Amino acid sequence: MAVEEVRSRPGGVGFRSRPTQVSGASTRPAMAPTQAKSGLFVGINKGHVVTKRELPLRPSDRKGKATKRVTFVRSLIREVAGFAPYEKRITELLKVGKDKRALKLAKRKLGTHKREKKKREEMANVVRKMR
Repeated sequence: MAVEEVRSRPGGVGFRSRPTQVSGASTRPAMAPTQAKSGLFVGINKGHVVTKRELPLRPSDRKGKATKRVTFVRSLIREVAGFAPYEKRITELLKVGKDKRALKLAKRKLGTHKREKKKREEMANVVRKMR
């Protein structure tokens, strides 16, 4: 949904519909393609016919996308500073095979299920690289 649609309301005030996610970030299946509007106000393809405008990308559309520089700086910091004590403990638990225990520890330290899963994957990759 890279193209935005500008519709007009009965009062003559236009509004803009924009995608709310970074492109490619959605995990849901794509919706069926919409058919062209017929210009009639009844029927399957009802609706006013409008031409879609190609609007320039805004800085907010790039939100969440890691740049090369940021990735490099993070890797450098990781190399210099090493791991936090709880991260070391998670790696030890993963080596022993206690994945669930590692998850619980990560959840307690990080707060959310999503962060916990991401951290466990990160630490599992570290353990894999060490072997």
